[in-house]
Amino acid sequence: MSATVEFAKMNGLGNKILVVDMRGRGDRVTPAAAIALNAGPDTQFDQIMAIHDPKAAGTDAWIDILNSDGSKAQACGNGTRCVVQALASETGKKVYTFQTVAGILNAIEHEDGTISVDMGKPVFEWDKIPLAEEFQDTSRIELQIGPIDNPVLHSPSVASMGNPHAIFWVDRDPMSFDLGRFGPLLENHPMFPERANITLAQVTSQSSITTRTWERGAGLTLACGSAACATAVSAARTRRTGREVAVKVASSPNQGVLTIEWRERDGHVIMTGPAEWEWSGTLDPSTGAWSRDAAHGAEAR
Repeated sequence: MSATVEFAKMNGLGNKILVVDMRGRGDRVTPAAAIALNAGPDTQFDQIMAIHDPKAAGTDAWIDILNSDGSKAQACGNGTRCVVQALASETGKKVYTFQTVAGILNAIEHEDGTISVDMGKPVFEWDKIPLAEEFQDTSRIELQIGPIDNPVLHSPSVASMGNPHAIFWVDRDPMSFDLGRFGPLLENHPMFPERANITLAQVTSQSSITTRTWERGAGLTLACGSAACATAVSAARTRRTGREVAVKVASSPNQGVLTIEWRERDGHVIMTGPAEWEWSGTLDPSTGAWSRDAAHGAEAR
């Protein structure tokens, strides 16, 4: 077995993704390799999407997801769009079914190049998110940062989109908060036994929200697809918006937008947005040693 595999450096609204082709192999991208890759400025990433041979009948691939700290992630919506674009450019196929530890994901590439991913149903039960304390109503839980009589952030909505999310509602631009300082405290708060993704969300209309996210295991990220989904369903659940919204990601290049629909007929969350290929190369999945493919630079693709 060759020591190296092909990979692509991609992004979804700036969410930095490495798509690694592990098909035909029995090994996996190691946490040590992920940490080594993230340490380099050219290969720094938010998530690795490792494509493996399918485990279940009727699926196209098993997707193993790693965060930049080497930990496992259950879901990554922006990364899934990148996988679809990578496979569609290779095969011409437009419709895919993937299996992850969080379950089955169905996705389709549209004629305009945008990609829709069925992220499944949100989970609101406190013990399944999970939370360390029981809350009958997870649309608003008791948690705050700052002085008791004047907290900076408080009363988040919590949900799981395959991974745990806490959404703090704010009344001004999410970029005006020091999320780099609050993020680690909230991600690792005792309330979240499996840690959590932390999102600041400003509702700007009945059909639009602006967000910024501190991502579990990755830190400040330019975009987080599952966070956009968790925010959209929590906004609809608390009657801040309708069931279809445009989520503007404040920290992404050009403040990119994801369209999120919380489908009424089956409760599934459909996320639609772009993916962008940057460059390709090869890497060693055990060590993270890599090289850029000079024959397929950005200008040649």
